[in-house]
Amino acid sequence: MADETELRGRTRALTGVVLASALVYPLLACAVQLAFAQFLTGDVGAAVGWGTATVALCVAVVAVIRWSTGRRVRSPWLLAGLGPPLLLELWLAWPLLAG
Repeated sequence: MADETELRGRTRALTGVVLASALVYPLLACAVQLAFAQFLTGDVGAAVGWGTATVALCVAVVAVIRWSTGRRVRSPWLLAGLGPPLLLELWLAWPLLAG
């Protein structure tokens, strides 16, 4: 019985690694599109859309890791870690939003 439980835990962890690594490429694509929308085209709507997609993918990676470990993520620093990138994006987009 213990071997079966250990095998399930190992399978779940390996599945989580595969899923989290599969989300890296879409996350990278969203980050590149966000940079193009902000710096090259100046399209506020596209920047907001790609920024939202990037945040959603970051949350999905954390959810996959949380699922694969079978534990709750109780650290408030995970949510607080979204603050600095949000402030940076707001600072970069402020001239476009104000003007």
